[in-house]
Formats: sequence, C-alpha cells, structure tokens
Amino acid sequence: MTTKLLPSRRAAQRPAGTAAGDTAEDTAAGRPTPPDDRRLERIWRGPADQPRWARPALLGLLALTAVLYLWDLSASGYANSFYAAAVQAGTKSWKAFFFGSLDAGNSITVDKPPASLWVMELSGRIFGFNSWSLLVPQALEGIAAVGLLYSTVRRVASSAAGLAAGAALALTPAAVLMFRFDNPDALLVLCMITGAYAVTRALEDGRTRWLVLAGSVIGLAFLTKMLQGFLVLPAFALTYLLAGPVPLRRRIGQVLAGTAAVVVAAGWWVLAVTLVPAADRPYVGGSTNDSILELVFGYNGLGRIFGGSGNGGAAGGASGSSFGGATGLSRLFSSEMGNEISWLLPAALVGFVALLWFTRRAPRTDRLRAAALLWGGWLLVTGLVFSYMQGTIHPYYTVALAPAIAALAALAGHAAWERRATVTGRLTCVALVLAAGLWSFVLLGRTSSWQPELRWLVLVLTLVAGIGLAVPIRPRLAARGLLAAGLAAALIGTAAFGVATAASPHTGSIPSVGPAAAATAASAGGGPGTGGGLPSGRTGGGAGAGSAAGSASRGGTGTSASGTAKTGSAPGGSAKSGSAPSGSAPGGSAPGGAARSGSAPDGSAKSGSMPTGSAPTGSAGGTTSGGGGGTTSSALTDALKATSSRWAAAVVGDQSAATLELASGKAVISIGGWSGTDPSPTLAQFERYVATGQVRYLIASGGMAMGGGSAGVAAQITKWVAAHYKKITIGGQAVYDLSQPLS
Repeated sequence: MTTKLLPSRRAAQRPAGTAAGDTAEDTAAGRPTPPDDRRLERIWRGPADQPRWARPALLGLLALTAVLYLWDLSASGYANSFYAAAVQAGTKSWKAFFFGSLDAGNSITVDKPPASLWVMELSGRIFGFNSWSLLVPQALEGIAAVGLLYSTVRRVASSAAGLAAGAALALTPAAVLMFRFDNPDALLVLCMITGAYAVTRALEDGRTRWLVLAGSVIGLAFLTKMLQGFLVLPAFALTYLLAGPVPLRRRIGQVLAGTAAVVVAAGWWVLAVTLVPAADRPYVGGSTNDSILELVFGYNGLGRIFGGSGNGGAAGGASGSSFGGATGLSRLFSSEMGNEISWLLPAALVGFVALLWFTRRAPRTDRLRAAALLWGGWLLVTGLVFSYMQGTIHPYYTVALAPAIAALAALAGHAAWERRATVTGRLTCVALVLAAGLWSFVLLGRTSSWQPELRWLVLVLTLVAGIGLAVPIRPRLAARGLLAAGLAAALIGTAAFGVATAASPHTGSIPSVGPAAAATAASAGGGPGTGGGLPSGRTGGGAGAGSAAGSASRGGTGTSASGTAKTGSAPGGSAKSGSAPSGSAPGGSAPGGAARSGSAPDGSAKSGSMPTGSAPTGSAGGTTSGGGGGTTSSALTDALKATSSRWAAAVVGDQSAATLELASGKAVISIGGWSGTDPSPTLAQFERYVATGQVRYLIASGGMAMGGGSAGVAAQITKWVAAHYKKITIGGQAVYDLSQPLS
C-alpha cells in the first residue's frame, strides 16, 4: 500500500537546496515550476566561462545602442521617400510585397530586391504604416548587429574585445546613419555579420551546418542589395579552406555546400521573378529590358564597378566621383567617406598586419589568425571595390566596412595587450592608439568650428596613452588607466560624430553624417586625396515631387541643416549648378534647411523632373510627404485621395510618384522609373490603362525627365495625353484629367 505524502512531508523529503518543481516527483505530477531566481541570475550573469561583469556590460552596451538608434527616430519622417513609398505599397498589396513594387497598383519595382522592404512591410502591416513602424525595424537590426558582433569577437578573443568591437560598430557614424534610415544597408550589414558569426562557429567545430547557415544569410544579403552582399564571400570561403578544423577534402565539400546554400537562398526569388510572365508582374525598375538578371549583372552589378549604362551613361567612369570622391586608395579617407567610416580604419589596417605577425608561427587552425583573415579579407575586398568603383557610389555604402573595421581593431588591441610584456606587444599598442587618435584629430580638424576642444582632448589623450604604453614597467592601476585613455582617444571622435548624426533628422537619397559644420568642410573638399565630392549635411537629397534635380541617379536634391542652399560639387571641387532653384520650397528640407541642388552621376547637373505636384514656392497649402520627398499641394493631395481607380495618377519619375503616394495614400504610376528612362509603361500599355479607367490623372512634367528626349516613353505618353485630354490646374499644378477627353 502506497502512503500519500502530505505537502509538508513532501517538502521535508525534498533534497536540500531544491525548490518546488525541481524534483522528478513534481515533474511527474505535472505541477508547475515556480519562478526560480537563479534563472534570472543566469540571464544577468551569463555563461560560467565569462567574467561576472561581461553579461551586465553587454546588456548595458545594447541598452545604450538602443537609445542612440531609437531616440527621436520619427524626426526623420519617412526618411528616404523612395523606399518608404514601396513599403507603403507592400502594406496594401501582397503582390507589391513580393516583387518590391513602388506602387500598390504594381506598375514598376524599386531598383533593389525586396528583402529589406519585407521587414519594414511586415512591421507596417502589424502596427500600421507610419514613421515608427518604418524605421524601428532598422534600428532593431542595428542593435542585433552590435550584439552579434560582440558574440563573434568574444568567441575568438575575450568579452572585453567583444565589447570594444560592439561599441566601435555602434558608434561608427555610417552605422548610426543607416540604422536610423530606411535604406537596404541595415539588413545587409546584419546579414553579413551573421554570416561571419556562422563561419566563426564552423572554424570551432567543423560542422557543415554553420557554413550552410553562412551561405543562406549571404543569399538573403543578395536579396537585400544584390552583388554587394557577395563581397564578403571570398574572405569567408578562403578562411575556412585555410583554417577549417577538418581534412581538406571535407573542407572543400563544406564550402561547396555553403555555396549551394547561397545559390538557393539568393536564386529562388530571382527564378520566381524570371518565370512569372511580364504581363502578370510589375516592370523590373532600373533594367532596360524588364529583366531581373540584367539588373543583377548590369545596373546593380558590373555597372556599379565599371560604370556605363545606368551608372552615368557614357561618362560612367566619372560617375562615382560625383558622390564618393575621386577613385583611388585615398577615397575612403577623403571628404564625406572619411567622416562616415574612416575613424578607426588606420587602426584596423595596423591591427590586421599585427595579427598576421603575432600568429605567423601558429598552427594552421589557429582561431586568432583565422579571425584576422576573415575580417581582414572582408575589409580589403570591400574597401578596394569601394575605392575603385567607377559607377554610382554613395558615401553611406561604407557602412558595410564598419563590422570588419571594428572587429580588427578590437582583436588587435586584445592581442597586443596580452603581449604587452614584449617589445612587439607594446609597440603594437602604441601604433594602434596613435593610428586611431591622430587620425581622429585630423578628421575633427575638418570641422574646426564644431566643438573645437574635442580634437585637442583627443590629441592629449593620444599622446599620453601612446607614450605611457611604450614604457615596459608600470603599476597595474596605471596600465589600466593608460588603456582607458587609449580607448577614449580612439572612440571620442567617432562617438561625437555618431551622436551628432543621431541628433539630426535625415531625409532624401543621400543622407550624410555628423554636425552641420561638416557641410562646409566637405564641400570645400578637405582631406587627403579629396576631389570635392558631395557636400555633407543633414539630409542628402531625394529628388521627389517638388524636386527639380538629381533624377538621373539614386541621389538627388537634399537639404543642409545649416540653412544655406548648396550646389553639388564636381570632382575637381568646382560647383555645378543643379536644376532646382536654391532655397526653393520643393525638395523636402529638414528643419532649418534650404533646398540643395543635386548632381547627376557624372558630376554634371542634369535637370530632373519638374516640381510635379508641388505647391509653388511661397504658396500656402503645401503638404509634405513625411520626409525626404518634397511637397505637394493640399488641393492635389485631396484630388488624388478622392479617386477610386487602380492608380490615382501618373507622373514622370520614381521620386515624384513616391511623394504623391506618401501624401495621398494612393497608388501612382512612375513613368520611366527613377529618371524617366525606363521603358515602362509603354504608350500602348498606358493607352489601355486610360481606356479601361485604371488611371485618373497625368501630372505634367518637363525638362530632361521626359524620358531623356522625344523618343522616351515619358515624352511619348505626355504628348499623346496632351493631344487627347483636357488640361486643368489643381493647386497651382498642371494636370491632365484622363476622364475628360477633348471634344
């Protein structure tokens, strides 16, 4: 006969130190396990193999990163109206969601794959489409990237090195900019760091699944920004082939498995778009023949590297210069690119060489050398491509370098500190501090009118730490003080620019970093090797409805927080006038900003779409699109809202269409894509749309936006409409009412 224990007797017979629910009897009886304070303690303290301070420090870093990336995020409105309009379309139409359409009527796609849009569109479907639901996913991706980089570096070095790497990434101005913006680069960076983490795990245990994961996330990176996501693949593959902990034959097979994962993860969507008949999907924006493959290998592939069609036309060789500075090794250090990414770049390069030297006699599978090859290969391949790209390049692309720079600097600092008892270790510590601190001193000098005391503080800390770390014998407390001084010298400059970036609203197609004072220095062409370049400011520009410049490239008009009108600079530093009048109301200015005219990809000013949908300068009743895309009159917005057709209107150019969509919430046909040169829709297609009542208005455009001339679809459509339909004025804007044919 079994004796049933009373609760008090069960408690008395429970082993000492166990709580209710901990014994097999409690589990078998199905009794719930009460909260255990030890679980919370494990979350707070972290794994047993980490120092007790490591997990609290990580949580603190992530919390500070969240504040930096989320604080006053909605001040930027819809940021880049081009992508914001596509997100809005994806919240209204699952077809637009899948293909990455600019409009819910599915006339044309944006010029990138839709992976980054999917994240923001899901947020918009869950929480409603607004500035926060658009931008918060980007910020969360940044926080995740910081945490994942910490974990990756910690597995090779130490928790302190992981924290240093995470902090360096979080404070990089380009990262602060992109993780608070709706461009695809936020998801791209997270995918690439995830791939590096997976390769690092594979280098530990040799399991194939990690390489398959790495290939899968790089495939997702391709669906974010096409071939740019593949720039890390050479470093990933070669590192594992050289340092993987399994026999060579198996390493080759594992790399091939990872490659297959890349093909599957990247190719399924490309295959789907290719197989769907053109009549059943939107036109592939940015292509010349409605082909996703042409977009992959043309405009977003070799065209970016070598220039050419879609990247500056015949002058493609100079196109990169108009936005990123002159090509060459100095490009990443000059002008706007220097402000965005180069703060720790000299230290990372010094660190890469030092790591290779430290591990020169290490075994083949040495994890520190493998990490140096992984991150160093990432930095060198991507950095050289950015330095010599002849096609369109924007300074914010450099955010893709931030994880590699942060990891190399942190790993080298850790390795040198461990070897500080040796001459080589001490000299490396000194070299790292001097490389970071002195270059920060130079960069801060470019904006000497902004917080001038910062650069002198950086110089003092650099010299104190550099000299002190060279001395072989010192008390432990003094050594730690010198280490702290060295870290401060390295991070003060990038942190200051990062915080200044977060403190300013950003809209348009080419946002820029740092304080408003940076605009003067960048436009003056300061820095080694600079060729002028794009004036730096709070908002880089997006030509939109209400913008007259920059429709020839994915960067156009923008605004400067300094409140002065600026013109884009040619590579030689000479100003090129844009087509928008300086200080005009259209253009989508940030608070206190006047409109800045933009440059075409070849550095020359090209007239873009006329201020379609914009209220005339100085007129009342304008409605903004919510950030970056210009303004449209309230009367025109109300007229579009009142329509019930598939498309409320048609207008030349993506940015013009995006502004009208964000203002009205209605689908708008972008005739000719970004610059009016894409052959979409054809005249025959547009005639069918009008005949079947699928589009209500054509908003008049002019200048070079008319398809590049009389042969373009924009010019053909406009001419046909003018000959057959009544022209009216709504809110000061010339509009053709396609429901009122001429008698």
